[in-house]
Amino acid sequence: MSNSELIVLNNEKVSKKGNVYYSRNYNLKILPEGLNNFFNVKYIARKSNVEENHKMNFTEIKISSNIFQFIYFVFSTFKNKNAKYFIISISPYTFIAFIFLFVFRKKIYLYLISSGYEEWRYILGSWSIWVYHLMYKIMTSNSTVITLHDKLVKQNEGYVINSSSLNDSWLSNIKNAELDKIKFLYIGRINPEKGIYEFLKMFKKIEFDSEITIIGKAKNLIIQKRMNDLIQNNPRIKFQGVVSNREKLKEIYDEHNIFILPSFTEGQPCVVDEALARRRPVLIFENISHIIKDRKGIFVSQRNLDSFTKITKYIMQNYEQIQSQIKKNKLTLEKDMFKDIVAIINR
Repeated sequence: MSNSELIVLNNEKVSKKGNVYYSRNYNLKILPEGLNNFFNVKYIARKSNVEENHKMNFTEIKISSNIFQFIYFVFSTFKNKNAKYFIISISPYTFIAFIFLFVFRKKIYLYLISSGYEEWRYILGSWSIWVYHLMYKIMTSNSTVITLHDKLVKQNEGYVINSSSLNDSWLSNIKNAELDKIKFLYIGRINPEKGIYEFLKMFKKIEFDSEITIIGKAKNLIIQKRMNDLIQNNPRIKFQGVVSNREKLKEIYDEHNIFILPSFTEGQPCVVDEALARRRPVLIFENISHIIKDRKGIFVSQRNLDSFTKITKYIMQNYEQIQSQIKKNKLTLEKDMFKDIVAIINR
């Protein structure tokens, strides 16, 4: 590990129990952990008032209860004049921190995961886009941008890498899919922009024999109640909550035969590569067709029942052939992702 100090700033919420920290999002847990293998990482995030699920394997973490404490933690890192700053995503918290970092002429890397324009529109409404645009323009113009898709940055104005949550074990000991019944799987946040509510409304109208398992967590009780109202003890919809054990997660992928990602907006979702690593076809909708890139085994449906039914039946009728194509994918591993990020920071 290098002695170089890297301060990672994130809008993500983290909880603490005893001396152990827990992240809400697995992919945002592995970023500071992985970078800590190459740099002396200090992680600044927001405090969660509920117990999160993904245990973090290092302790150089500060969690703030409000924006003032968040900025205080940022200022406390200024003692090391050579420290570099790695900001994950654009939010009001990270934007205000960025302004101070810019004023004090700090070296800043901005890591963009998905389109904030689309996320803000779905979460807050169209009126909010101009706010995000202002933050985006200021931050991307004055930092080194690292992004997961070329649509998130102008040509030659940043670095595009592939993200991953995979290690070698994801590519071995894969169980054969059972095809007697269509078993959909969704893994992700239970948020409006993920499209899971709209999908469940459509799923309840499906006439062919099928079921769906949902793995994830709602960020508040209002969203959880909305999910519960949609499910209404429907035996075809199984809601399991969060699964933080990675070995168990592999088993869950293997127990299903189609991975569904109904999101309205995405950057490069790691769950897609996880499904493909277990040789499970992935079904998405037109809004996020850009995530396919050169990968085999991802199918695009229009957001209506007829199109969805047609694509689903095609997948099931051609399953073995599709799996043969999936085997040809060259999936990025987590170690490759960190190799790329570290190379950019060390330039």
